[in-house]
Amino acid sequence: MSSHGPFDEYIDTTGLVDVIEEVRLRTWARLNYHSPEERNRKWHPIILDEMRRRDTETV
Repeated sequence: MSSHGPFDEYIDTTGLVDVIEEVRLRTWARLNYHSPEERNRKWHPIILDEMRRRDTETV
């Protein structure tokens, strides 16, 4: 898995995204899942949230 993606340096100053952007971010997070210790803390909060959700899913 690559640790680089389209959202590596993404900073959302408004904290708001539309529904389509949220789906795009969550899809990217699912397809590019990283374990907690491999995650970039600069990734968008929605990406990190989706990865945390996947952490809790049964394998």
